[in-house]
Parts: sequence; structure tokens; C-alpha cells
Amino acid sequence: MDLSCFKAYDLRGRVPDQLNPTLAEKIGRAYVEVTGAKKVIVGYDIRLSSPEIAEALSSGLMAAGADVFDIGLCGTEQVYFATSHYKMDGGIMVTASHNPKDHNGMKMVGPQSRPISSDNGLNEIRDRVLEPFADAAEQGSYEPLEVMSAYVDHLLGYIDAGALKPMTIVCNAGNGGAGLVIDELEQHLPFEFVKVHHQPDGHFPNGVPNPILPENRAATADAVIEQGAAMGIAWDGDYDRCFFFDENGRFIEGYYIVGLLADQFLRKTGGGKVIHDPRLTWNTLDLVKAAGGEAIESKTGHAFIKQRMRDEDAVYGGEMSAHHYFRDFAYCDSGMIPWLLVAERLCQSGQTLSSLIDARIEAYPASGEINRTIADPPKVIAAIEAKYSVGAKSVSHVDGVSIEFDDWRFNLRMSNTEPVVRLNVESRANIPLMEEKTKELLAEMDRLNKEG
Repeated sequence: MDLSCFKAYDLRGRVPDQLNPTLAEKIGRAYVEVTGAKKVIVGYDIRLSSPEIAEALSSGLMAAGADVFDIGLCGTEQVYFATSHYKMDGGIMVTASHNPKDHNGMKMVGPQSRPISSDNGLNEIRDRVLEPFADAAEQGSYEPLEVMSAYVDHLLGYIDAGALKPMTIVCNAGNGGAGLVIDELEQHLPFEFVKVHHQPDGHFPNGVPNPILPENRAATADAVIEQGAAMGIAWDGDYDRCFFFDENGRFIEGYYIVGLLADQFLRKTGGGKVIHDPRLTWNTLDLVKAAGGEAIESKTGHAFIKQRMRDEDAVYGGEMSAHHYFRDFAYCDSGMIPWLLVAERLCQSGQTLSSLIDARIEAYPASGEINRTIADPPKVIAAIEAKYSVGAKSVSHVDGVSIEFDDWRFNLRMSNTEPVVRLNVESRANIPLMEEKTKELLAEMDRLNKEG
């Protein structure tokens, strides 16, 4: 049996050769046997294969003795929400996020929506799939569960509705599931929504919903300019990530949104801890300190960030990849809470989004993440470290290597999910220096790669 769909954090693969209903049914059985879960939330995204895979998964869960609570078509964060809110033993979301349209997958959590990944159960589930199964003495039950109303109430709890003012917001669901939530939230908010690629459609008529790809940004940016909107928001298919455009249609790097949200959240909580990834840090450190909070660095990746947030009881965590985590959301990531907080900030401050962001880009210009396919990543990273650590102010290995000087710094790391090396460079208020060092590092990486 091909089990290549099992990855480090979740399952993803082509349908039907790498993931299909037969395998999904076995995964359901294995999940129960490995975790001991008795009550499990199941949800699925807008992909054409998702309902059938979710149904087979549910059959396996019930055959192994677990009760299934089916929340239907939803986003990943609704599985997280329902699992923790209704105190279930676990939850499984059928989704392949922003993978190609012939792919599907699963994201699994345990009690309190704690992630299940390769180091705490996912590999055991994979191995158990290969062994024979016997039906449980008592089959589990099946029950549809409506969670949208409780979820929307929870989302609205993050903002002060009285502080909101009418404004126009462009929202691009990418034909994923986000539009369903916007339609519900719209009834409670004074905003006018301009809806782009709004209808859920697993055929992805406008391309796979992945706003991080530059070619997917124009539809949102153009609509912002045409409509004179205050901002634009675009989501990936299962809307656990959201991406922002200012009132000029400019795409905003996720790094600067982390700082903005940390500042906004700390203002509400009167301090607290904020978890961030090591790729780009100076802007976040600056804003967190100014808002009376404590910034703590964590290895990149949702499983690491969520665990560190629990360990530190952090109020918020952010990654520059547009994943934003919230303590009161079971320490999970949400693609809906961030834009509500940013909209509230625009209403409260009377400032434009560009004015909030421009000063931060000026203070800490960044290269954005640059990916390189390299034959021997550990060797290249070690050689770069050996060269640049001479005379450095600090060298850190929280994730890959981060090397810091007085006026610039960089992080170089291997991807957790792809065969590439990722580079991020930033400086203190010096765009030419940031650009010069970025070119220099890329040239050195290319040279080392050629030398093998």
C-alpha cells in the first residue's frame, strides 16, 4: 500500500493513487486504535474528492468504536474550534490546503486540538494502517453537528463591535471555503464586502487558492483599487492562512502583519508573551517590547509554535508565512481572527493600512523569503555559517542558522515540507544594505552548490 501521503505534520497526496476512500477508512480505524479517541470531529474542505474521503474516514472511525460528529463543509480552524469547544477527544479535517486540485489530505488533532504529527502519533497511525483490523464490539454512532453559529460568536468576541465603522473590504476566498464564513460574519459587521472568487468550487476555476503565489494576487489587488477599499484579504483553500493588501492594492509581507497583530493583541491584554519564528525578528521584537510584552522565539512550524505557546501561556503567536495563533482559540491558527483585528485597528486609529505598515517596512526592510533548490543543504548551510559567523554579534540555531550583526541579520534554514533552502535577510532602516547582503548570500549559496 502506498503510504507516501503521510508527511511530517499531516497527510497530503494525489487522489486516488496516494489517498482514496479505501485508505481513508483504514486511517479512521488506525486513528482510534492509536489515540483511543471515543468522540471525534470530522470536517472537510471544498475539494471534489473531500465528501467521499470524509465519509470513508467516518466509517473507519465508527467501525473502530468512535462516535463521529460531522461538521460538514468547513475550514481547518472550525475542526480545531469544534474539537476544543465541545471537549472532543480529537478532530480530523479532510483538506489538502493549497496543494494542486487533484490532491487531498488530512490534518489531525487530539484533545484540546493539540496537533498530531510525526513525533506524537502520526507515524504510529501510518504503521497501524498496514495491519489487519477487527471491528469494535460496539460500533460508534454518527451525528451531524452545526458549529458555524458558535464559531462566529467566538470570532466576534475578539473585537469591540462598538468601535467598528463602515468601510469597504475586498475579500477573495479563492473559491475555497472562506466565503461561507464571511457571509455569516457580514450580518454582524458594518463593513461592505466586495466578494471576489467567492463561491466554494472544488474545480478551482480561478486556480488553486494560494495567495502567496504572486500570479494569484492581481484579482484582489485590482478589486481594492477599483472599489477604493480600505484593505483586501485573500485566503488559501481551507482558510487557516490570510493575506493582506493595503488600500493601494499592495501585498503586505506576512512578517509585518505579525508585528501589527502582536501590538494590537498586547494593547488588549495589557501585556503577555508573544511567540514568533526566527526567520525575520527585529520588527516583531521592537513592537512587542514597546507594547509591554515579551517576545519568545520558536522553531518554525505549527506543531512547534503551538507547543511553545502552551508552555509559555502566550497570548499570540505569528509566523511570517501568514499563520497566526491565538491562546483563546485553543492555541491554534486562524485565518479569520487576524483580519478582524486589523479591521478593528483601522477603525480605532483612523489610519490607513499603508500608514501602519510603511513605517515598519522603512525601519526593518526585509528580503522576503527566497527559496533555493540545493543538492546538499546541510553542507551549504554549514559553509555559510562558517564564513559569516566571523565577527557576528550573535549566532543562533533555533531553526537553521540565524546570524546577526549590528545593522543586518539573516536566517538560512531547510524547509520542513519541501526540498529547498530558505533565506531571509533584514536590516535596520537600510534598504541598499539589505539588498546587497541578499545578493551576496545568494551568490555564495549558488557558488557552494556548484562546487558540490
